[in-house]
Amino acid sequence: MHDNILAGNQSLAAIAVDYQHGDCEPPHSHSCSQLIHALSGVVQVSTQHGVWMVPPGRGVWLPANVTHSLRFIGGVQARTLFVDSLARADLPAQCQVVQISPLLRELILASFSVPANYAVGGRDERIIELILDELRLLPILPLHLPEPSDPQLLTLCQRIRADFSAAWELEEIAANMAISGRTLSRRFQRETGLRFSDWVRRAKILAAMNALAMGQSVIDVALELGYDSPSAFSAMFRRTLGVSPSEYFNPAARLADASAVL
Repeated sequence: MHDNILAGNQSLAAIAVDYQHGDCEPPHSHSCSQLIHALSGVVQVSTQHGVWMVPPGRGVWLPANVTHSLRFIGGVQARTLFVDSLARADLPAQCQVVQISPLLRELILASFSVPANYAVGGRDERIIELILDELRLLPILPLHLPEPSDPQLLTLCQRIRADFSAAWELEEIAANMAISGRTLSRRFQRETGLRFSDWVRRAKILAAMNALAMGQSVIDVALELGYDSPSAFSAMFRRTLGVSPSEYFNPAARLADASAVL
């Protein structure tokens, strides 16, 4: 799907596609790398290694030949760059949600007017070259939820996502699995790269983004995720991403620095 986008010696091509809520693209891959920039709505990207949630104003980088599927939440205006993986030696090598700077956003929009056969040495070439330079410096956002490969831990993760309102205590879960809390903690971090509590918190953040993009109120989302009050949920959201839930989905707040570490 969408493969062979780059023609001849072209190093970059831009495509604009708008999606309605609930639209999906089935698993596919590309022979070139890809940056999907969401002007509005939320894009959920899934690979065999986990899920990436892309809020409005941000983007997701997908290296070449990574099989992925897409789900669109809310009305999504997607602006996608297909990039020759050899255009720069140090382009990102892993899937990652990234901050889109005001400069890069304007360059992406400007790239739609650049013809495939642009003249060497002119303004069009400088736009493309500057985009490629900016892609090397994309700030990474902690909006990836890794999936464990261990069947027992994968089942546990599925149970958590099905009922965020429950109290998921490590020691209690470990006792039910007939292992120690320390053993469960080690296994979970080895499989996902995250501590159990951090994984649960990140899963709740991504679920909140999904629900908020569909128009649910902050109070409803907070209660569904097991928080005692909207203020407690908003405080956690702000600690994690630097802004409140309402600000995060407000176009005026999209230039805020959301690179806090989960």
